[in-house]
Amino acid sequence: MKNRIIETFGSMVFGDQAMREKLPEEVYQALQKTMQNGRSLAPQIADAVANAMKEWAVERGATHYTHWFQPMTGITAEKHDSFIKPDGHDRIILEFSGKELLRGEPDASSFPSGGLRATFEARGYTAWDPTSYAFLKDATLYIPTAFCSYTGQALDKKTPLLRSMEALNRQALRVLRVLGNQTVKNVIPMVGAEQEYFLLDKAMFRKRKDLVFTGRTLFGARPPKGQEMGDHYFGSIKPRVASFMRELDEELWKLGVPAKTEHNETAPAQHELASVYTTANIATDHNQLIMEMLKKVAERHGLACLLHEKPFAGVNGSGKHNNWSLATDEGQNLLEPGKSPHHNAQFLLVLSAVIKAVDEHQDLLRVSIAGAGNDHRLGTHEAPPAIVSMFLGDELTAILTSIEQGGAYDTGGQSEVETGVRVLPHFAQDTTDRNRTSPFAFTGNKFEFRMLGAPQSVAEPNIILNTIVAESFCAFADALEEAADVQATVRKLIHDSILRHKRILFNGNNYAAEWVEEAERRGLLSLKTSADALTCFVNEKNIALFEKHHVFTPTEMRSRQEILLENYGKAIHIEALTMLDMARQAILPAAEKYTEALCDVALKKRAVSEKLSTEPEENTIALLSKLCDGLYRQIVALDEAVAEGREHAEAQRAAAYCRDKVLPAMARLRAVADEIEPHLAAEYQPYPTYADLLFSL
Repeated sequence: MKNRIIETFGSMVFGDQAMREKLPEEVYQALQKTMQNGRSLAPQIADAVANAMKEWAVERGATHYTHWFQPMTGITAEKHDSFIKPDGHDRIILEFSGKELLRGEPDASSFPSGGLRATFEARGYTAWDPTSYAFLKDATLYIPTAFCSYTGQALDKKTPLLRSMEALNRQALRVLRVLGNQTVKNVIPMVGAEQEYFLLDKAMFRKRKDLVFTGRTLFGARPPKGQEMGDHYFGSIKPRVASFMRELDEELWKLGVPAKTEHNETAPAQHELASVYTTANIATDHNQLIMEMLKKVAERHGLACLLHEKPFAGVNGSGKHNNWSLATDEGQNLLEPGKSPHHNAQFLLVLSAVIKAVDEHQDLLRVSIAGAGNDHRLGTHEAPPAIVSMFLGDELTAILTSIEQGGAYDTGGQSEVETGVRVLPHFAQDTTDRNRTSPFAFTGNKFEFRMLGAPQSVAEPNIILNTIVAESFCAFADALEEAADVQATVRKLIHDSILRHKRILFNGNNYAAEWVEEAERRGLLSLKTSADALTCFVNEKNIALFEKHHVFTPTEMRSRQEILLENYGKAIHIEALTMLDMARQAILPAAEKYTEALCDVALKKRAVSEKLSTEPEENTIALLSKLCDGLYRQIVALDEAVAEGREHAEAQRAAAYCRDKVLPAMARLRAVADEIEPHLAAEYQPYPTYADLLFSL
């Protein structure tokens, strides 16, 4: 088994081992310089790499290649071309050139551009990203690429992510050079994503129009049992799910995705998969593959995988935890405190840079996880609130407090955990606990950004994180490069950052109502909905930030805001139309049909004898009749709200209208429908209930 796993891992990846085997030494070295230092490939080197890729892929059954990119649709995109080239009238050869490797030309007209391109302006380009390995899937060679318009504007998520990584590297190196490190060549943001998801029986999934069209249930009364007993979390994995997980691991390992940890999550039918850390760019590609393979493998097992942030009311939704740290090419983690963090000036300076960044750019972090689905999840006692704050734990908080106050820090020594059972080993107690309610928590040697929704790309939050931390490093480097006394300036920067930005630090319960009030007193932003948050993205401060670090142009920022606002409004519009269809075509007819059946029973009882009681039927008939009247009124109200919403063409106004008018109308319609459900006999239920969906595996 061990050998099989080792042989399987990366077997479908044109990675370092395949490159060494297939490429001449001089070509391999030139490609490594490109990957490590960003040097462009000479045409003859590109041809050699392309030919080797093609040979490697064809040996494994490939017939086509595709430039695989990540447009602003929320999914990946691909256009397949075969390797064949005519050789005379009745012969072909297999060919793949360096030009075809380096650049593709998909039609860009139908991808979201936020006004960057008119529909008739169709040309777009894909450009090979050599820092992310090509891989083989479904007899096709997949080449990770960036995607830009004819004018060079980014139309994807990879391009700005790569730009943000370069910006962070530039500014971090400036700081390290002043601190005396002259050998480090690169500082790299590292990411490990934890992916939550739900698994349902596919046959039941297909009977729910809301799940098929929107990915979440728009109706559904709570079942008698949900997650109250906590018996699903880390519980025994059911055989059907375990079989799915085994195949998922194997498929991901073939693609070089280091899938590591899997377990049951809190809600029934909910699970989690975590992969090992890698560079932010590759981690983004890996997470896109994870989400794709979750759905594909689920299909093969007769399951449906849900990645919506809040598929079921009343139980936890699904997030994605973005674990972020900084590593050097020499293997040092800049967020590793060491055994004596209070004496580790470099660590404290880097920590201070992150604290400064998060406090000064709360709005951007909120924007980075914006979406109609995530609004249902944030702040519902299962996920962090929409208020950004940081958790550092007791020890780091005490160290920073001592620095702020100018006093000495008493370490107190590290203690051991004693279980009270002699046979169990004692082990060192961590210097701080974990806070699972914090949006942005320090967890030993990294930060865990916990606000992400399950379906989103990790590119957006990491673009923001990289850029805002680059800005902090830039400010620190400016001060240090002009300093007569570097060590004194380091101490002052740490002290001043703590003093100015300590409001963002909170180690308590982020779910508590008291925290919302305290956060307001501290002056922290509370952007409750994505419609609120997205208005902040293109303010002058943020445009200047991204332009300064060459991550976004002002035009690219405005286009992204437009796309995100449009997506917000479209998601709610689709949900509203789906609700209307379900209410009119399924819920109301089911309630009326059951009412008719009860009337028949009551009449038949009376026909037998006037002495027979019809109280159960009459009371239920009266209740259902009243609820059906209410349901119809809410259908009409939502229909009118949707119709009026069509008058708002401008994206920001449309989003605000959906937030203020359509969502409340949807909530009122759902409330009546969910009240009807428990009063219907099982055979009259129009679709599988929560109990059916969550406890069917």
